[in-house]
Amino acid sequence: MGWGDLGAFGEPSKETPNLDQMASEGMLFLDFYTANPLCSPSRAALLTGRLPVRNGFYTTNAHARNAYTPQDIVGGIPDSELLLPELLKKAGYVNKIVGKWHLGHRPQFHPLKHGFDEWFGSPNCHFGPYDNRELPNIPVYRDWEMIGRYYEDFRIDLKTGEANLTQIYLQEALDFISKQQVSQQPFFLYWAIDATHAPVYASKQFLGTSQRGLYGDAVREIDDSVGKILKHLQKLGISENTFVFFTSDNGAALISAPKQGGSNGPFLCGKETTFEGGMREPAIAWWPGHIPAGGVSHQLGNVMDLFTTSLSLAGLQPPSDRQIDGIDLLPAILQGKLIDRPIFYYRGNEMMAVRVGIYKAHYWTWSNSWEEYSKGINFCPGQNVSGVTTHTKEEHTTLPLLFHLGRDPGEKYPLSFASDEYQRALEWISGVVQQHKATMLPGMPQLNVCDKAVMNWSPPGCEKLGKCLKPPRSDPKKCVWPH
Repeated sequence: MGWGDLGAFGEPSKETPNLDQMASEGMLFLDFYTANPLCSPSRAALLTGRLPVRNGFYTTNAHARNAYTPQDIVGGIPDSELLLPELLKKAGYVNKIVGKWHLGHRPQFHPLKHGFDEWFGSPNCHFGPYDNRELPNIPVYRDWEMIGRYYEDFRIDLKTGEANLTQIYLQEALDFISKQQVSQQPFFLYWAIDATHAPVYASKQFLGTSQRGLYGDAVREIDDSVGKILKHLQKLGISENTFVFFTSDNGAALISAPKQGGSNGPFLCGKETTFEGGMREPAIAWWPGHIPAGGVSHQLGNVMDLFTTSLSLAGLQPPSDRQIDGIDLLPAILQGKLIDRPIFYYRGNEMMAVRVGIYKAHYWTWSNSWEEYSKGINFCPGQNVSGVTTHTKEEHTTLPLLFHLGRDPGEKYPLSFASDEYQRALEWISGVVQQHKATMLPGMPQLNVCDKAVMNWSPPGCEKLGKCLKPPRSDPKKCVWPH
């Protein structure tokens, strides 16, 4: 979902009344970022509080390549990483994930092995349907075992876009909240819905209801579901004891626009890129009785901060034996303070850009390769900015491209290299970058090796359903990441 997809962020259709109300009752973060411009690494960052290059969710197979966890990926979240639910357990929390996990699908990467007590959802995206010979259909899990597969037991109609998955995910959330309220247990719910990820889907009652087509239908259903979750918390009388945060894992994908693409508002490009459209996200904090209603924050925030902020709310300290990149946002949320911190924009193993204050410096620019572009793959449709949205990787490490994001949020007008403003800003930013690089210890890359034998052929529980498939012989290869 993109920065410009909600009415509260200026979407002209005004079709998100519940999220807009959440914003009016809570706080909007206008300068909130993800840790990576696509799904798996940003989710790994959210749950570990660490940049993907530290927690292993990156590739070294080719310079500055994006990578995620498709079915044939061998890697996943390492045991050495400490995830938010593992730490919250120490304070007595019960933890549930609903929806997409995407941190590895082999048994050792199962969410219940990494701190979650319950899971309803899938290890991968809802791609398919597949033939179960060359590629298996993606499994859906309840806790330890699969209970079916997408397109077989959990239908997604690719012609109409109809699927009732969001309604199933909503009910899972409501039931979990009710259960914890009855037992008086503190809880952490990670509600990771994926209806706005192509192939986009919505349930029957939302199909055809948006001015924005099927993508808008999906956004409307997510909005309605968030409204029902917040009302449920209020009805149970626990809203003043529950901190809720809404955001996205990356900017809207423009490769599937306009039919299945969202809006990144005034920002350049979208998912897969380290321009603002790929990494600046809609973000709303809600906590009645604590967060002043109608607040707007210009605090530079990041999904990694949800790790540190959640620990702070639970009265816990972040681990001291590793570098944590997330900060505690509570002073910004509760007292309106602005905390000085940079935002790093990584793509694979390369720091592409950094934001310090209102300035952003690009050390590398790349949208996607000419080879991909010639096939019709475009992450910046209609947004060519000469010398900025490049189709070859362009190095600017000697003279970074600098933008003032206040005057130029769309990254269209680089500051003149000869200007005093450029010199002052670069001096400030260079010190931050030098310190960051001096302390960077990359983790072991998890997204380098692919093997068809590790795909979802025979997940736990398949034998009970008669859905076990025979895997091919193991043949590990280097993963190919074209962009």
